[in-house]
Amino acid sequence: MRAIVLSTVILVCGTNFVRSQARFNSASVDAPGQWTQTASMSVTRLNFTSTLLGSNVLVTGGDSLGPVILATAEIYNPRTGIWSPTASMSNGHSSHTATLLRTAKVLIAGGNNSNNDLTVCELYDPVLKSWTLTGSMTQDRWLHTATLLRNGKVLVAGGRNAIGISSASAELYDPATGTWTPTGSMSVARATHTATLLFNGLVLVAGGSDSNNLATNSAEIYDPNFGTWNVTGTMIVKRTTHTATLLPSGNVLVAGGTNTTTAEIYSPLGGTWSATGSLLTPRGSHTANLLSNGKVLVAGGTGRQGPSLRSTELWDPITGTWSNTGRMHDGRAEHISAIFMSNSRVLVAGGLSLGGAYLSSAEVYQP
Repeated sequence: MRAIVLSTVILVCGTNFVRSQARFNSASVDAPGQWTQTASMSVTRLNFTSTLLGSNVLVTGGDSLGPVILATAEIYNPRTGIWSPTASMSNGHSSHTATLLRTAKVLIAGGNNSNNDLTVCELYDPVLKSWTLTGSMTQDRWLHTATLLRNGKVLVAGGRNAIGISSASAELYDPATGTWTPTGSMSVARATHTATLLFNGLVLVAGGSDSNNLATNSAEIYDPNFGTWNVTGTMIVKRTTHTATLLPSGNVLVAGGTNTTTAEIYSPLGGTWSATGSLLTPRGSHTANLLSNGKVLVAGGTGRQGPSLRSTELWDPITGTWSNTGRMHDGRAEHISAIFMSNSRVLVAGGLSLGGAYLSSAEVYQP
């Protein structure tokens, strides 16, 4: 799942539904805990990415009806509530990653590709509004993670290859040279895992599906200084399609995953996991966002019975418990994560509907 922050409102994109700018602006005066629909994307999207560019949001690629792997990209302006097209990528990408570099360019890495090359990478220049190809990864990857390190390089870890086998390998992208070099491999092959940059500059990777496509509870730490991985505490529960949220305390909240309501917290100081309150509804393939009040919002996802969920919940760091908040207009799963923006609105877009349809609509949550 990928994250974007808007302001004190959360936006979700789903079915083809368009609201006027006036309707979108009314979100700022809606009662707390409610969702308001806004303009839809130009196409339905699943397995795509979102990146915050200043106050705007760039979405790229994904799967659409057809089925088609999209090369198109578009930008959402939260001030107007309108999506605008920008230049298309050289290739279609889905289940890829998008990373905002220190150069202000966006790196798109791997993913299922319209040319059947899962190593292809591209750079988006927000000033020129154009794409250029950059160095290809050393291995095929989709459902991998990408983490911007403090030194400006990008760590890509795990993911599946062209025949769907999870990998333990990792590699580094250097924006200065536009090239990739292998780095230490993880102890466990994994895909649909999470990767979190900790305050100490290390990267926590947790859970995911292993080489046998089974959920794992293993976790490990990448040290950029040495290019090595070290096993850390094991999670209490095996998880895949879960979320990981870095808290202001420096701890990491991991929530949900396929067929579970459980949540737990990782402490970097001790390298240990401890249980916290369970979600009210089991969910995986959902999104999670840290709000300005310190609470964490999770939205949508897939429950035990399969359909995409409309429900959303808030985790309170003081009590360690979850409470229901407003229900979305559309049930959705496998949508993009939200990105927290200056006024606390959060945008979530696309995904699968209750009936399994691909979505393009959007809505905004007001905490």
